Amino acid sequence: MSLQAHLEELRRKHQALSEAVEAEQRRPGSNDLEIARLKKQKLQLKEEITRLSAH
Repeated sequence: MSLQAHLEELRRKHQALSEAVEAEQRRPGSNDLEIARLKKQKLQLKEEITRLSAH
């Protein structure tokens, strides 16, 4: 897999996590721990995207 293709896949995963966070936040009785877990995953992806984009 090329670097560009890998970055695109990471961006898709990041977007999917953004949507999951928003959906969980809108849900009545949302789970704060689940939201925090999703946000942590999202941040890790963003950091990896930034790191790989710098190369």
